[in-house]
Amino acid sequence: SVSRASPNLTFVPACLPPDPVEVEELQHFVSNSKRLFVMTGAGISTESGIPDYRSEGVGLYARTDRRPVQHAEFVRSASARQRYWARNFVGWPQFSSHQPNKAHLVLRDWEKLGKLHWLVTQNVDALHTKAGSQRMTELHGCTHRVFCLACGDQILRSELQEHFEALNPTWKAEAFGVAPDGDVFLTDEQVRNFQVPACRKCGGILKPDVTFFGDTVSKEKVSFVHQRLAESDSMLVAGSSMQVYSGYRFALAAQEKGLPIAVLNIGPTRLDHFASLKLNSRCGELLPLIV
Repeated sequence: SVSRASPNLTFVPACLPPDPVEVEELQHFVSNSKRLFVMTGAGISTESGIPDYRSEGVGLYARTDRRPVQHAEFVRSASARQRYWARNFVGWPQFSSHQPNKAHLVLRDWEKLGKLHWLVTQNVDALHTKAGSQRMTELHGCTHRVFCLACGDQILRSELQEHFEALNPTWKAEAFGVAPDGDVFLTDEQVRNFQVPACRKCGGILKPDVTFFGDTVSKEKVSFVHQRLAESDSMLVAGSSMQVYSGYRFALAAQEKGLPIAVLNIGPTRLDHFASLKLNSRCGELLPLIV
């Protein structure tokens, strides 16, 4: 189930209501699709209260000079891991409580109706899973899972939260601000005494099951997504500027196959010059209008 409360628009860029002509154009696009391939990005989750990185005025890059952790730094530096996990520990209760919005639910319904062939999300927030989507690939993984870099053992992020609490019974930090990947802003002084557990099986380094910046998506996952795209007859991009190549490559592949591509995103994207249709509306406002 999902809250029927109004969407949280704190991190949603300003935009006009859907144009009736655009609604009709997207309706025509979806009606003509039999095996729709959908790719979603951070812009589909902003209405659930999760900020994105790049949106003008409201994205993390526009509001702060903060940048997400780099893969090499996380692997190399114990202090970088301490800083990452301390922030993540404070932010986790709020981040994990976010719920799907209307856009997530519409895509779940399209899957149930057999309209949506495959969904690929660049998000790591688990909102599509919470909404009930099943024919889905989490391209960049999911923050709700944690694994050991040494032995590969997996645990739930909620389980790791309990380990953090046990190791840090008196540690407290007031957070300010929230980032798209679920951590918060803390000072170095706040982070200094935070204890980070090692893998219980081998003592290795624990890392969220997500592709950090500077890392790459596995060849197996990329190949699998290309196979799903090859089975599809059209592509819809929802809530993504497609600035990251790991997702953009599938739009390029769709273009090469001659598939019609519709883009629903507030603001410009890398696809605008070759998309069949570009719509500048909120995902949660426009998608529910499509039958």
